[in-house]
Amino acid sequence: MNWKQTIRENGHHLSWVVALTATLGSLYFSEIMMFAPCKLCWYQRILMYPLVIILGIAAVRKERHMYLYVLPMSIWGGGISLYHYLMQKTDWFKTGAAACGPVPCDLDYIDWFGFVTIPFLALVAFALITVLQILMWVAEKK
Repeated sequence: MNWKQTIRENGHHLSWVVALTATLGSLYFSEIMMFAPCKLCWYQRILMYPLVIILGIAAVRKERHMYLYVLPMSIWGGGISLYHYLMQKTDWFKTGAAACGPVPCDLDYIDWFGFVTIPFLALVAFALITVLQILMWVAEKK
């Protein structure tokens, strides 16, 4: 079995696992750990949560062209996550953090190993989904 066939058969399943893990992780942080999400966190959630449903349906129905719908959401979500992460870890976007709403966007609830924050985790999830969907797109080309 070559890589194209493997990606065609398992790409949506793997993407779904990533989206589900990210969704459950964000719900864990907000509902169990009681970390209030900021405005940018909500935007990331708005783009991640539907991916669980879309990718789940695509995996079950073996829809080959769902990357057309998933890629825009994962790329936008990744962009917001990157902006949010840079807001937390650099001085480039600090001025916008206070205007983010009742919860400042530069607040670090977690800071594992000095670089892993909640926006970083979301960025990794969006990046993995994006890479898997691009590989599916490439595998579908004849």
